Amino acid sequence: MHTLALDIGNTAVKAGCFDGPALREMAAGLTPASTRELVRRWQPQHVIVASVAEAAVLAVEEVQDLVPGQVLGFSPGTTPVPLRNAYATPHTLGADRLAAAVGAAALRPSQNTLIIDAGTALKFDLVTADGTYHGGSIGPGMQMRLRALHAFTGRLPLLDLPGPDATIPLVGDSTTGSLLSGVVNGAVAEIMGLIDQYRALHPGLGVLLTGGDAAFLAARLPARIFVVPELVLLGLNRILAYHVEE
Repeated sequence: MHTLALDIGNTAVKAGCFDGPALREMAAGLTPASTRELVRRWQPQHVIVASVAEAAVLAVEEVQDLVPGQVLGFSPGTTPVPLRNAYATPHTLGADRLAAAVGAAALRPSQNTLIIDAGTALKFDLVTADGTYHGGSIGPGMQMRLRALHAFTGRLPLLDLPGPDATIPLVGDSTTGSLLSGVVNGAVAEIMGLIDQYRALHPGLGVLLTGGDAAFLAARLPARIFVVPELVLLGLNRILAYHVEE
């Protein structure tokens, strides 16, 4: 069965084309027009749409006529998922966070898992072995930190992150080097410190890394942290299958 998962984020629209549970194709940076073209080409029987953006660039109604089956608009506060949601305010929970948690539970069933989503924000989310999503934390992502340092000071330059293979000094000997050291090494130290705290509470905890900056961070983190770029899309497809199966 062909299905399509659409993840409308703060900075990009991503899509996953699935044949059952298998991800066959990923696309990013989609526009409403290119998304509709993808729907026509992939011809999914069912579609799930999730958005954390303030204004969705693609509404459920815009693809409904192109799909013979269900077009599910995913809302964490009201859409049932194959996971117990212990978040105290589910109506304020980001769709990407809950979808990633569902994806993590599917990849690592009956295991404690910490999800790190390194994107616009740096998010940590915990799923325990009993299939419960507990929540986590939200902080500024690396690009946001760089922009904030420029915006809230008088003379610090606006920088972009370098390539994944760039060497980031611990001791910056220039303003550029110092900014990158503070943002990148600070983010890495934050990640490792929080992992240690979570593991103290949940021995044997596994860690999954996703998000736009995952590849950049992967080379700076221990090998036992597994990068799953498609985690949110996998979770969305699992949620869709849960509803189609009902």
